[in-house]
Amino acid sequence: MPIVWRVLSRTNCRIKFATWRRPRAILWATAGVAALGLLIALEIAARRYGGAPGPITNQVKEVIFAPKPGPLYGGMALMMVVLTWRQRFIAAGVAIGIDVVFILVRWTVGAEMTDGRFFGNGALWVMLGCAVIAITRRTGRERVLLLQGVGLGLLLVAARKAGDTWLLITSKTRPAVLDPYVATADHALGNPSWMAGRILKATGPIGDHLLGVIYAQLAVAAVVVALYQLRNVAAERRFPSHYLLRTFLVIGLLGPAIYMIFPVVGPVFAYGPGASGTGGVHWAVANVWPNTPPPISVPHPVTYDDLTPRNCMPSLHTAWATAIFIHTRKGPRLLRFAGAFWLIATLSATLGFGYHYGVDLVAGVVFALTTEAALRSLDRGWDRSGTRLVTYGATVFVALLASYRYLPMEMAEHPWVAGPLLILAMTSVIYGYVRTTKLWEPKAPKVAPARQPEPQPELV
Repeated sequence: MPIVWRVLSRTNCRIKFATWRRPRAILWATAGVAALGLLIALEIAARRYGGAPGPITNQVKEVIFAPKPGPLYGGMALMMVVLTWRQRFIAAGVAIGIDVVFILVRWTVGAEMTDGRFFGNGALWVMLGCAVIAITRRTGRERVLLLQGVGLGLLLVAARKAGDTWLLITSKTRPAVLDPYVATADHALGNPSWMAGRILKATGPIGDHLLGVIYAQLAVAAVVVALYQLRNVAAERRFPSHYLLRTFLVIGLLGPAIYMIFPVVGPVFAYGPGASGTGGVHWAVANVWPNTPPPISVPHPVTYDDLTPRNCMPSLHTAWATAIFIHTRKGPRLLRFAGAFWLIATLSATLGFGYHYGVDLVAGVVFALTTEAALRSLDRGWDRSGTRLVTYGATVFVALLASYRYLPMEMAEHPWVAGPLLILAMTSVIYGYVRTTKLWEPKAPKVAPARQPEPQPELV
């Protein structure tokens, strides 16, 4: 008997080891370790450069202290795609009940609740509770599926915390900004931010409020699209191979690294009055936005405050809205319409509010398509077409940034050449993406036409 048990034990160990050697298991483990390492690095950087708590500390604080409810309940909604309808109602009821208790306790002790931060802890407690249940009460595939759901929900929340820390780091470590270079290059496109700013100003408070809501709630649109894509997870007991949140999170992970290489604050800050809570006009190169485009002159780096994020190049809002547009193309008509509307409205808001230059948007579209192509290639297996598309997109993106930095005067002095070339470069990446991904679509099997019965002689 002892020999039999030893043989069975060794067999089980080999099975578990073989399971962990599978590519997808290795990918999940690597992604988890990388995400944890990034969060630890951001925590250290936030304390070193900003003297403020990082994403890990802020996340732990929200177990007790009042958080922003939106990200937490959005994360819980994503987690619940792995649950049955009965389990979803129970999870939602428990979250609301916990929040009611927290609100009553805060009201009793007179705790300060500002900026809508008075509930949201319940969603975080439910996600953490589901993680405990997965480890202690589930086994096999059910445990993995529930942990994937919890990880997806917590990752959405952690990504927002990590993004805020990234922005803090850019403002503290990049005192000089390159806005004069980008503003000069933007003459090739006709200074679209100045034109859009005047149009938005003419629409009055209605247009301003509408675009402000759309710009601020981009993550909500992403969650809605993701919930549609993940609607069958509970029934099929598995996640689809590729969905929007993968692209959304990778864009948010890679984009801030480019902010560090190409720090830009945006036209409303560098050439206008700024915004509340930032340096404002006394840090600006000139107070001319949106009425007068800046004159063409030899650009140079300028010093800006240590509060305003250097988060313009590329425009991640444009990249995220492009990703939403791409992932709604196979949905129902209403979802396709919403994706197109959100893209157009986001582009209008980024320019109209003066948060981005036109060349930022061009770079953002190329960045989004290249990232989406890379993730799809990773999922389906790298081949010649995928490698060629990603390489071409990355080359165009680097060429765009290099031209903004080293050829802005030439672009401004020859707008009828540089402008069409910028649009042509972006269009070529769009065409390459559409053409290549269409070849990746599974072809419907050809159905042979039904044979018609031969006419039979009738009896007379």
